[in-house]
Amino acid sequence: MNTSSLLLQARRFRPGFWTAVFAALMVPFLGVTVLRFTRGLGAVTHLSDTFPWGLWIGFDLLCGVGLAAGAFTLTAIVHLFNIKRFEPILRPTVLTGFLGYAFVILALMYDLGQPWRIWHAIIYWNPHSVMFEVAWCVMLYTTVLALEFAPVVFEWLGWQTPVRIIHGLYTPLVILGVVLSTLHQSSLGTLYLIVPSKLHPLWYSPLLPLHFFTSAIGAGIGMVILESYLSGRAFHRHLEMDLLEPLARGMVVALGIYGLMRLEGIHRNGAFSSIFAFGYEGRMFLVEFVLGVILPVLLMAIPRLRQSKDWLVFSAFLAVLGFVVNRLNVSITGLERAAGAHYIPSLGEVVISLGLVAIGMAVFALCVRFFSIFPEEARAPGAGR
Repeated sequence: MNTSSLLLQARRFRPGFWTAVFAALMVPFLGVTVLRFTRGLGAVTHLSDTFPWGLWIGFDLLCGVGLAAGAFTLTAIVHLFNIKRFEPILRPTVLTGFLGYAFVILALMYDLGQPWRIWHAIIYWNPHSVMFEVAWCVMLYTTVLALEFAPVVFEWLGWQTPVRIIHGLYTPLVILGVVLSTLHQSSLGTLYLIVPSKLHPLWYSPLLPLHFFTSAIGAGIGMVILESYLSGRAFHRHLEMDLLEPLARGMVVALGIYGLMRLEGIHRNGAFSSIFAFGYEGRMFLVEFVLGVILPVLLMAIPRLRQSKDWLVFSAFLAVLGFVVNRLNVSITGLERAAGAHYIPSLGEVVISLGLVAIGMAVFALCVRFFSIFPEEARAPGAGR
């Protein structure tokens, strides 16, 4: 795209309601950012030595990484299993995954006590540490996602040689991405294996790595469906029901397997009494399990509902919401009793999390505006309304 085309695109931009919301959110976001990096964590968070991990780990990191799992799932479907029919939704999914990981890294800069040392994992190796493995996998997989998305940028620049080179390397990149994703999606669950006496038995299990991996696949597919719906609404595109309906079936399988593993783990821990007692942990588990497993599986198991746009999107939303509650339960709810403290995120923590999500959505919108993210035939004016 030449400079005149770029200027023409910029002139077509008209600020609207969501632009105003974004601008209003950025004001407190920047203010809290200044406080965080000038006065420390204590000035803007409710974190403490008793409860050192809060919203920025439970939501920004665990959810950000998990919900980006649709990228490796869909690239494997298209390029490893050679199911090319899903290719029209591959680019926006890879973009969503790349932005998800980029902003996970940015969120870590806020959470780390000494963020200027984030590069130490590259130099100071500790292969016995799960965090070391997660750090390297996230760095490498973010690089893989950047390379998978790079042809879109090179096409925009008119550089055909780099496009051909990356296309020639695409299959090895996808294989590497699947391996790295499998490692760190499960390793995030491994982090909590070191606290068997502290994590509530409704969430602790020796199979936590497998729980994290399987639930990420289910919720990642749900995020692909939700992203397709939201981008369709925002950019006037039709919803690819012929592609999303088969994905919903895959979501049902993944969530069904995950749900059975969770119930087996609760039975093994003898923790069903905690659910029936309907205490704090039991209520939070029911919210997570009903929203994120039972309802999506039941709704999407019915072909008539699965073929309905509204029910499909609603079920995907429930799967994503239940996934978020699960990660917050593992990282916060399940540890509060052992810590003897009840953690509620501060307004500053909430503002930073919302701000990072808003920035990610804004960058996605800019990429769609300037790059070829969606097939041109799917971008007809008024489609999808």
